[in-house]
Amino acid sequence: MQTRSVDDVRKRMVWGISLVLVAVTALLGAAPRGVAAAGVGGPVVPVLSWGPCDGAQDGFECATARVPLDYREPTGRTIALAVTRRVAADRDQRKGVLLLHPGGPGNSGVDFARGSYEALPASLRDAFDVVGYDMRGVKRSGQVECWNDQEYSAAVDAARGVPGPGALQGAVRQGLEFARACRQRSGELVPFVGTGSNAKDIDLLRRALGEQTLSFYGRSFGSYVGTVYAAQFPERVRAMVLDGGYDPRRYADVPYAYDAPQFVALDAAVGRFLDWCAREAAACGFGEGRPREAFEALKGALDADPVITASGRPATGYTLAYRLMFNINAGKVIWPELGQALRAAQARQGSFLLSPPSPASFDFLSVNLAVECADRVYPTSRVLLGGLVGAQAAAAPLLGGPIGLGPPTYDHNHAPACVQWQAERPSRYAGSYRAAGSAPILVLGTTGDPDTPYQDSVALAGTLENGRLLTFAAEGHTAYNRSACVSGLVTEYLATLALPARGTVCADETPAGSAGLRTSELAVDETRDVIPALR
Repeated sequence: MQTRSVDDVRKRMVWGISLVLVAVTALLGAAPRGVAAAGVGGPVVPVLSWGPCDGAQDGFECATARVPLDYREPTGRTIALAVTRRVAADRDQRKGVLLLHPGGPGNSGVDFARGSYEALPASLRDAFDVVGYDMRGVKRSGQVECWNDQEYSAAVDAARGVPGPGALQGAVRQGLEFARACRQRSGELVPFVGTGSNAKDIDLLRRALGEQTLSFYGRSFGSYVGTVYAAQFPERVRAMVLDGGYDPRRYADVPYAYDAPQFVALDAAVGRFLDWCAREAAACGFGEGRPREAFEALKGALDADPVITASGRPATGYTLAYRLMFNINAGKVIWPELGQALRAAQARQGSFLLSPPSPASFDFLSVNLAVECADRVYPTSRVLLGGLVGAQAAAAPLLGGPIGLGPPTYDHNHAPACVQWQAERPSRYAGSYRAAGSAPILVLGTTGDPDTPYQDSVALAGTLENGRLLTFAAEGHTAYNRSACVSGLVTEYLATLALPARGTVCADETPAGSAGLRTSELAVDETRDVIPALR
């Protein structure tokens, strides 16, 4: 009862902050609108010359699509996008193209399609050409660089799990340094990595593939990409699944109000895991019945005396918080292994929670921040920045401090850089999100999602003119292939366009510890996204 009371107070706090933020944004003026496409001629449809993919023998073929760098100049400079596809296994039953879009922003869509293909049911592999691409700024499509590896390593290695006095000022200073580095090292690219242009790229790919319409599955950030695509090209949607949805208007136009519930959702998910450790001490193996206290003590102990890893870099309390932020996304199935990993960290032994972010992580994080700063317009007030970032971190006592007041990394602490962003935003989308006239769009929301709070999927389904919400009552991030119920309904919709009944709730989450996972399967790598195999 005590835990529930704390959670309720925290939720009231964050929603109070959100309401204040909406009002503040209104007083400061509406966020600037995106720049409309100009020019007489339209963009040239790419020619896709398919060939082998780096010698891989997985049945996929690869090509390069050249698209406008700046859609205001549709026949001007171009950028090359890496594209992959595997054609439908049953050509007689082919229904078209299924485009798979990963989360992030920053994950490779080429890798996502190729890594997820075997997890798709045979009925979809038979009926669709499965397509993926690296969106602009990602990996093979012109990697964004902001801080270099040495600068990023120094920043994350110096970060702490229990930030001390001056941490907020340090986060604001690092945000400015990071924003300046993005402009210095990727200044010709970062204005054009926003989702408005990304969605236009998808429609050029559709045309290059010779399709009248697309079927689309997007998870996490990919759900926002799908939303913007449907908003700009509603008549081109055959079927669309948005898994782990964003509330698009708050994400783009009232970003502080969007960020606040994300802090709370992450902290609440970690809190529910630690509460399970308290109830199931033997199964968890961490904390001896007092896991919250043990977790706080562990963060402090690692800060005071970091573990030196095989790479020679330190693992601090910040490292622990950073890794837990990503690994908690796997849901209850991972809880026993998380407990063992915390126990190993406590004993200063090898643990996937003590792995400092790597150069591959830095590539992911640079795009993650650059795209969100291109998409979102924060009020420019430094006073508002300091007050609200501090309040959001305080509302999430388990991870809010290290994640919110640390160096520029993942979603939660983008505000210090984005407030001080020094690049144009011509690729930002700022129109209606109703997707009026589109085919029905299926939104998947997971009630205990640590990364994209469930209420955002509810809001997205209500924003879309033809949205339909399917709820997964579970812990963890996203829903497809984590639930036989969800996956069966999604597969039926993609194959036949039959929607689940309104109000449908699936509740078949895999219980904690029942899957017998190996440690090698657990360490969720933020640089790689994949649809899991259905258990």
